[in-house]
Amino acid sequence: MGVVVFSFSFPGTAFALDGLDPYVIGIGRAAVAAALAAVALLAARAPLPRGRQWAGLAAVAGGVVLGFPVLSSLALDRGASSAHSAVIIGLLPAATAVMAVLRAGERPSRGFWLASGAGAAWITGFAFVRGAGHFTVADLLLFAALVVCAIGYAEGGRLAREMPGWRVISWALVLVAPLTVPVTCWLLATTGPQWTGRAVTGFVYVSVGSMYLGFFAWYAGMAKIGIAPASQVQLAQPILTLLWSGLVLDELIDATTGLAALGVLVCVALTQRTRVRRAPAALASCDTFPHDGRVSVTKP
Repeated sequence: MGVVVFSFSFPGTAFALDGLDPYVIGIGRAAVAAALAAVALLAARAPLPRGRQWAGLAAVAGGVVLGFPVLSSLALDRGASSAHSAVIIGLLPAATAVMAVLRAGERPSRGFWLASGAGAAWITGFAFVRGAGHFTVADLLLFAALVVCAIGYAEGGRLAREMPGWRVISWALVLVAPLTVPVTCWLLATTGPQWTGRAVTGFVYVSVGSMYLGFFAWYAGMAKIGIAPASQVQLAQPILTLLWSGLVLDELIDATTGLAALGVLVCVALTQRTRVRRAPAALASCDTFPHDGRVSVTKP
């Protein structure tokens, strides 16, 4: 469910760019989602995150609330098509798995690194060919968006083991609301937005769907089956985005783009066929029951 919602993000952003500044889209959607998150947290009387959880929420906010939306909006504004962007971001599952490995202390095999390296080389080659022998500014923005999004995914998936996934994204949005809300108001007052039908449709979608509701399912799934395995469900996202780009935006999906997307799928799928050793089970999850003081220890 999360991947289906996210697969419309690039087409939705392309729609919003019909009348809105890319910074309005990238930051404004976080401001709108923050309002929804505040209402949800108040209605549920959600407890405040604990001390060390705030650092993880800051990483989520920097990666998926601010970093990815702004960088991807700028890339599309700089000429990258929705289909082209989908192929570049197609390496996100492998990047997320790597971040999960680093954060969870897992030990991947040599085959895992070879497959991930092959995927990185494949995508790099695609961007180089499409840039007529050089990388475009849009490609660099998309690569940066990929990295920060992977960090946000991994941190959010880790936090979703300690609190419901919807609270993870909600608190991350509220955390940066003191920045996103006033900046959005200033941008709306100074950029002269054109609220066309396409712009409104795209902006509402990326604000409510991509920035908020999609993470309900996404982080919940990560908490259930693990960060690295869940990230591979995104194998379907580039293909779905290519499909939506052709149907909704009338973009031409040529053989080069299709081949690049296929290469990404193959390389990332190979990472899942390799062996990854888990970290020693010294860190167990503890659930304390206040009524009798006992502690139940569950091996991960």
